[in-house]
Amino acid sequence: MSSNLAIKLRIGTQKSHTAAENVGFMKCFLKGVVDRGCFAKFLGNLYYIYSELEAEIEKHRDHAIVGGIYFPELNRQAALEKDMEFYYGKDWRSHLQISPAAQNYIARIQEVSATAPELLIGHAYTRYMGDLSGGQMLQKIAQSVLKLEGYQGTSFYNFDQIPDKKAFKDKYRQALNTLNVDDPTAEKIVAEANNAFDFNMKMAQELEGNLVQAIGQVLFNSLTHGHNTGSTEAAAAN
Repeated sequence: MSSNLAIKLRIGTQKSHTAAENVGFMKCFLKGVVDRGCFAKFLGNLYYIYSELEAEIEKHRDHAIVGGIYFPELNRQAALEKDMEFYYGKDWRSHLQISPAAQNYIARIQEVSATAPELLIGHAYTRYMGDLSGGQMLQKIAQSVLKLEGYQGTSFYNFDQIPDKKAFKDKYRQALNTLNVDDPTAEKIVAEANNAFDFNMKMAQELEGNLVQAIGQVLFNSLTHGHNTGSTEAAAAN
């Protein structure tokens, strides 16, 4: 049975994808303005998100639907721990502070895991497919702007267990398409993926105050003026 879930997710999240790229923090990032402290905070929040998401997916690895997209080679928690140590040192845990938007995001992951685990697919799709696509562009920008050597400070984007990202994304989409989900369930998963985009946008928006402090309001305004049609969207389609 083919659910065409991958196609439904791609089409159903296009508007969210573009909206996410029009958040000020991301606009600045895509234009090569990255503040080290803000980037570290950004990854710190993601450390909490992935720790939770991966624990919940692991919990449901034998679930009839969730099990179909169980790919532990995607896991980011260990890579984010490396990044946290790079930015904050050995005692990095004492420096991390989870943001309100990240707390809400985690609460939602816990809620769907407890009540409708199949909706975790919307969260996994939004994050991992983004990391394997536009995330690769963000890594190159961060490495260049912050003058980072190798994968220091950007381990998060380095999927060392997935040498061929394009082939893996095709495999992931194929797995989504073969999931045994009916149309109403597919619609709920797409709605949850849009929810995940919304949480990610709110986390990025929270960092704008820090970024303005670092680069100044005038530069921030000039960089965020206008609307992006969605540059990483093209990358996500590959």
